[in-house]
Amino acid sequence: MVDEDFSLMDKYLSPSALVQHQTESYNRFVDTGIKKIVAKQSLIEPSVEGFALKLGNVRIGSPSIIEADSSRRSITPNEARLRNVTYSAPIFMEVIPVIRGIEKVGSYGDVFVGELPVMVGSSICNTRVLSRDQLIENGEDPDDPGGYFIIKGVERVLIGLEDVASNRIITTKEKGGTEVKSRVFSSTPGFRARCVVSRNQNGIFTVDFPTVSKSIDLILLLRALGLQVTDMKEYASDVLHFKNDILLCIETSPLSENGDMQPSEALWEIGKMAAPGQAKEYQIKRAETQMDSYLLPHIGNDATSRKEKARYLLQMARKGTLVANKMVKQDDKDHYANKRVRFSGELMEELFAYAFRFFLKEVKYQVERMSARGRRLGMQSIISPDTLTEKIAYAMGTGMWVAGQTGVSQVLDRTNMISTYAHLRRVKSPLAKKHPHFKARDVHGTQWGKICVSESPEGQEVGLTKYLALLSRVTVGADEAMTEQELKKIGIKEF
Repeated sequence: MVDEDFSLMDKYLSPSALVQHQTESYNRFVDTGIKKIVAKQSLIEPSVEGFALKLGNVRIGSPSIIEADSSRRSITPNEARLRNVTYSAPIFMEVIPVIRGIEKVGSYGDVFVGELPVMVGSSICNTRVLSRDQLIENGEDPDDPGGYFIIKGVERVLIGLEDVASNRIITTKEKGGTEVKSRVFSSTPGFRARCVVSRNQNGIFTVDFPTVSKSIDLILLLRALGLQVTDMKEYASDVLHFKNDILLCIETSPLSENGDMQPSEALWEIGKMAAPGQAKEYQIKRAETQMDSYLLPHIGNDATSRKEKARYLLQMARKGTLVANKMVKQDDKDHYANKRVRFSGELMEELFAYAFRFFLKEVKYQVERMSARGRRLGMQSIISPDTLTEKIAYAMGTGMWVAGQTGVSQVLDRTNMISTYAHLRRVKSPLAKKHPHFKARDVHGTQWGKICVSESPEGQEVGLTKYLALLSRVTVGADEAMTEQELKKIGIKEF
């Protein structure tokens, strides 16, 4: 009877369950994350007339090593430790030459483009299918939880990073309540951009987003995105305070000086800020690139998504008005519903996207170089697997991550099994440890059941380095496109 009472607890406290958040996150990255990144940047267009390269299907092999005689054979984690090598798997990518618009499928086939570090215990790990006796025979610990990497013989773990939830409007009061800001951390695979809609005490809205040196008038930006003034008024008609703010913004915006300017004229006004002194055509093109690539990229990256971005900006402004007039409460940044913890899969996705951009630049450069010299374009001469491999290995070996983050990859604590499990369940805040951050360091009531309320180091790291609660479970998320389709099925309509 006692065994039955604790059967659920035994499942939660099994070695694999305690690090399940790490392995599930990495498995999702391997299954879908890499494919999304490659599909997003699948076409390489060098400065060679009538020639391009299209990247197709991505395939990841099993962990292996290249020996001195150039042969490749399978490897186990224990052998990687003993030989001081990286436990990694080859990445193969279908490369299709496109000559004058015609795809030559099968010309090159699957090409080896680099090595991907493999998480011990993941779906592509060689120990995954071994029995307990086979693990012992290969020098592996059958009770080892996995969830870590082996980089040049050293066991390293990717620490979970706590961050504000992506693609979610967070509205707070600033400067003593005189200014209200609605923030969104817009994220796509491998890219993250912050967009802020600010409302001053008079009800005037401005917008800030990456690559823009100064704030842009909201109405001007909405017009550049293709939204009509009548549509703006209609959207704000149901809330009197917001309607007054929008009417005031229309009156004080550059639109009132020139009448209802066309979207191209509004683009030119924004282009003047982005590229002063340049030709009009270049300024308009620069403004379009900024809006499509850096303004709310999670909504879309082309001209077809501009009106949807405009509606989203209006929704951000609307929430700012409601908070400013105390019609709704401001959001609590420390509430755990507004937080997300990024584990190995999302961190690897971010790193792979960063390294993949360098890989594409290198391929493009080599194609242009070989073409200029009149040489034959062979895959071995234009694709160097070291570019992708070294960028990933350096970040994982040093802990220096994308966007200047440090300490993301750490040497796994093997003092005892309890310290190993604790290290694999560690959560780190990105805030600087030298600053007070009193509220961020406090235990928030919503952490109960998710974060251990007592386990935190003393000193500068207190409240910034935390650990998952013993019975907490981390989900790996869901595809947003599927969620949107289901919402539309039940009758949710777009504005």
